[in-house]
Amino acid sequence: MFRHVAIFTFAEGTTPAQVEAMSAGLARLPSLIAVRRDYRFGPDDRLTDGNGDFAVVADFDDAAGYQAYTTHPAHVDVATGLVRPILAHRSAVQFTT
Repeated sequence: MFRHVAIFTFAEGTTPAQVEAMSAGLARLPSLIAVRRDYRFGPDDRLTDGNGDFAVVADFDDAAGYQAYTTHPAHVDVATGLVRPILAHRSAVQFTT
């Protein structure tokens, strides 16, 4: 299995409505992008200082599935239209489990 983890830190002034719109966009992706095996996301629970604000974890059969996901038009639309406008910082890692 191939796992992708992305952590978002939101820009100052990001509103709850913007985070809700982003979450709604992310929630649509599993039905549109069949290559994923599992897909989860949500806000940080604020138990540890210094954490990011939000995480996305997506599992695929292999790296090719991940690459198909990242280039899929639905993913590109959510990333460019709903995620990037509210980001101060993004970090990610991909690994085989």
